[in-house]
Amino acid sequence: MKTKNKILVTSALPYANGPIHLGHLVEYIQTDIWVRYKKLINNNVVYICADDAHGTPIMLKAKEQGISPEQLISEVKKNHEEDFKKFFINFDHYSSTNSEKNKKLCEEIFLKLKESGYISEKIISQFYDEKEKIFLPDRYIKGKCPKCKTDDQYGDSCENCGATYSPTELINPKSILSDTEPKTKDTNHYFFNLKKFKNYLVEWTNNHNLQSSIKNKLNEWLNDNLNDWDITRDAPYFGFRIPNEKDKYFYVWLDAPIGYISSFEEFSETNKSFDGIWKDENKGEIYHFIGKDIAYFHALFWPSILEGSGYRTPTSIFCHGFLTVDGKKMSKSKGTFIKASDYLKYLDPEFLRYYYASKLNDGIEDIDLNFDDLTKKINSDLVGKLINLASRCSTFIEKNSNLQLSEKLENKKEFNNFIKNIEEIGNFYEQRKYSNAISKIMLMTDKANQYINEKKPWSLNDKDLIQKIATQGINYFRTIVILLSPVMPDLLEKTENLLNEKNLNWENCKSPALNKKINKFKPLKNRIQKEDTEKLKKELSPSKDIIKKKEESNMTNEINYNMFSSIDLRVGEIIKAENVEGADKLIKLQVDLGDLGEKQIFAGIKEFYNSEDLVGLKTVVVANLKPKTMKFGTSSGMVLAANSDGKIIIISANNKIANGSKIT
Repeated sequence: MKTKNKILVTSALPYANGPIHLGHLVEYIQTDIWVRYKKLINNNVVYICADDAHGTPIMLKAKEQGISPEQLISEVKKNHEEDFKKFFINFDHYSSTNSEKNKKLCEEIFLKLKESGYISEKIISQFYDEKEKIFLPDRYIKGKCPKCKTDDQYGDSCENCGATYSPTELINPKSILSDTEPKTKDTNHYFFNLKKFKNYLVEWTNNHNLQSSIKNKLNEWLNDNLNDWDITRDAPYFGFRIPNEKDKYFYVWLDAPIGYISSFEEFSETNKSFDGIWKDENKGEIYHFIGKDIAYFHALFWPSILEGSGYRTPTSIFCHGFLTVDGKKMSKSKGTFIKASDYLKYLDPEFLRYYYASKLNDGIEDIDLNFDDLTKKINSDLVGKLINLASRCSTFIEKNSNLQLSEKLENKKEFNNFIKNIEEIGNFYEQRKYSNAISKIMLMTDKANQYINEKKPWSLNDKDLIQKIATQGINYFRTIVILLSPVMPDLLEKTENLLNEKNLNWENCKSPALNKKINKFKPLKNRIQKEDTEKLKKELSPSKDIIKKKEESNMTNEINYNMFSSIDLRVGEIIKAENVEGADKLIKLQVDLGDLGEKQIFAGIKEFYNSEDLVGLKTVVVANLKPKTMKFGTSSGMVLAANSDGKIIIISANNKIANGSKIT
């Protein structure tokens, strides 16, 4: 048995303005598997989390529902905890960032940073919605990207070219709350002097066992000029008021990570064994599991805040990728957004845990949820091979020895050979290479079934021999379930009931269960039925509200004939198409417009078309559109396309129409 280590583990804090979805669960399942493994090998591990309960979106959502923000976050927290429990996410403590303890810590840390010279004040200009009487967060402003001129971009970054900028740099900005043009308003804000920690961050980045891809990205950021970090938000705002200020509040990204500490301190009120871990690295290890999209906050701001206020920094940070559904990003409008509660109506939560584990590794690659693949893995691997092994062997034991296991295995040498991969599988869990662990475990399952098939107990008349073979087979099953238990804790509990055992751990793999009564076999897991996945898929259709909004948005403002006639629509033939390096959505088209010559046009259709399939297609082009200079070149027109149920389809023209023909 390995020596006990004190380990504090956290997952990123889910935001308290909506339900848990399957994208969230990638992280919590990944973390829970790691924590369960650590506990199985006798480490002293505490897993804490909390709801991220502050910010403008929560304030506005509460207003929309006609309730207080406090009531909203209370209801959401209850729902979050219920969802996590149903997916066997076993937190040792779950809190909220809107706690008195977190408020006190935020104030103490802020004042400590201020006293140490890491906080400065600066007057800045921010967008203000005069209709709604509110300063606008970055994500509540949209406009044209100042770099590539792409429309409908948020106030912090462009999805088309990847540029980052200040909201005030947007061209033609609009408030998404009132659809009005926001005004700039001067306001005094507090800033955290991040640039003072550059040397420290360089050292920290290279000495904390970060994933190579994350480390490389951090070094890119560190090689640029680090900007001071605005930690202030103006009233109205739901959050903690800054000490000695009337209408200034802490930005959510300051108080949210401090929630890791406050949640832990709440836990420590009844369990003192981890006291001091946030102050002294010798007291134990701290690990954060987070999505790759928030690495900037956790690996730059957070260590700097901790270092500047006298706290220790995490031992390491583990990042993961996103979830796609059938190859597409999670989206309500496209029917790929799946709430945890909707999944649970039809499918076993452990099936999702197993499926994620079969795809997760120690990198930051995205993983895809495909229902056909899920069904195949569960029905073949888990039910068809593993559960069926237990069913077969239990039946032999019941019929031939009245549910009594034999005193000896049929072949002890073969059993010892069977368990030789236990340490390797443990190392895979340790390194978060869960897919490797699952692959090895399934190979063991194949070997166990092969053993039964070769021994053919159904064809024997020797009851003692049948008992020994079946006992060996049930012990193979027992070993596999223990090895799977970080992934499938409920299956472990059911197996313990079957075998009349309790508290099975990693060491129990090495010593078989012998000479004891077991219970009559009951189905442990059932196959996924096609109708269940079909019902779940129906839940994924865009909601009525979304469809209604789409319908409402279909009709734009009426125009007169003169306005329409000013648009020069021409038939053109795509003679060349190629992907644009460095752009996720763009394809560069060369379009033949007959007498008008050829035009270069950039179209955001990469998600829906292969460039080689577009060559030879006749389409309709806005020929007199003002050229737009982009990062990748100049676009001199627009190809007409339609949005059909979330899929972009290019408008095609009859092949008999000559290139350059005017549409009248």
